[in-house]
Amino acid sequence: MLAYFRKRRRGRVLGDAARAGLALAIAPALALWQGLSQAERDKLCDLSLVLLVEKRWEGCDGLVLTEHMRMIIAAQAALLLIGFDLDPLTAPVYPNVRDILVYPTGYFATTKRRDAMGIVHEGSPNLGEAWYDGPVIVSWADAIHGAAEGDDGRNLVLHEFAHKLDMLDGIVDGTPPLPGAAAYQTWRSVMNDAFARLRAARPGASVLVLDRYGATNPAEFFAVATEAFFERSRELRQREPALYETLKMYFRQDPAGWPEGP
Repeated sequence: MLAYFRKRRRGRVLGDAARAGLALAIAPALALWQGLSQAERDKLCDLSLVLLVEKRWEGCDGLVLTEHMRMIIAAQAALLLIGFDLDPLTAPVYPNVRDILVYPTGYFATTKRRDAMGIVHEGSPNLGEAWYDGPVIVSWADAIHGAAEGDDGRNLVLHEFAHKLDMLDGIVDGTPPLPGAAAYQTWRSVMNDAFARLRAARPGASVLVLDRYGATNPAEFFAVATEAFFERSRELRQREPALYETLKMYFRQDPAGWPEGP
């Protein structure tokens, strides 16, 4: 019954005209758009439209959140999903995300945070967060920069929504839901090895195609690896081939094989 009403509601939103309008808005802003096939672009637009209408969006700290801003953020979040077997008319899309909060720039997070050394901080400056049972929070300045710079391995929206994928099984451990025991075994072996190499790497080592923040814990490693998978895909495939193939298996995408944009 829920799927029936979801299909009716989305049927009023999705369509060629809505998809074309969204594509006009996001194509100039999203660098990774250039590498996508037409089918992938269509699916990205459909999933973005679902996020736009089904999530509650809020501008914070005085930010007037425009439709264009929401489109740019939604498109980046949808990019993670286009390889999955999701019917835009019926499938849940980030079912563990209800609210998306957007600050103009970085903000001061008041929640406690444990750093890589195990020290608990009462509050800290932040660019984004993904709460286990709460919202995704992003800085607009960093979201638009991440969209425009598609090859620097830093994308705040991909990072925070990767956390939400990780959380889908109820455990924040850097392992999202996978299709069976063999996939879990491969994932843990490859991810644990790559995580250990990142933690042990000296500055400037080749493994640093991954941001060092990924050495904080396995959950952050998955989020950082996701950024590199989409934005530094060819380097990641060359330097960490097992990690690349494992992420390719999960996301069912091959960004290293996308044609390079202008």
